[in-house]
Amino acid sequence: MVQKIGVEDYDMSKEMQELQKQWHFIMQSIHSNSNVVAFMNSRVGQYLDDHPFVALSLLMFIAVSAVPIAFFFIFVVTTAIMACIGVIVMEGVAIAIGGVALLCVLCGLGALSLGVTGVLSVCYVFLSTLVNYWYASRDHIKKQEVNGSLPQRSSSVLNPSASNGKNE
Repeated sequence: MVQKIGVEDYDMSKEMQELQKQWHFIMQSIHSNSNVVAFMNSRVGQYLDDHPFVALSLLMFIAVSAVPIAFFFIFVVTTAIMACIGVIVMEGVAIAIGGVALLCVLCGLGALSLGVTGVLSVCYVFLSTLVNYWYASRDHIKKQEVNGSLPQRSSSVLNPSASNGKNE
């Protein structure tokens, strides 16, 4: 039986040959790499070259474990970033709460100082008026005594000991 090769089969075989050439080129570039040559000359490389099943198993293990290891590293990096952001946010919240507390304390102290200042001002005005009145009335009495126009009755009011002596 003679099999006929059609145009479609001819195109498929050309594509296969092209794919085979590309594969051969990739393998040549890998085998000519200095790191690969150094690895293949080592004991591990020679052992894997002599035992292809072990080499394939190791390659499959590395390929399959790459995804979980990548997810783990993504998890670690994400967790570290979130921890840093969390610390920054928590520190910011703590500073904000402290700032609000400080503002409240300062407002309370400001109100207290205004109240104390008001009370002290009223006391100062009251005491200064009282002292001024006392000195003014004392000076007025002294002026009246000097002039001799001080009535006897007012002197007994100002000096109770004088009136006590007269009654006895």
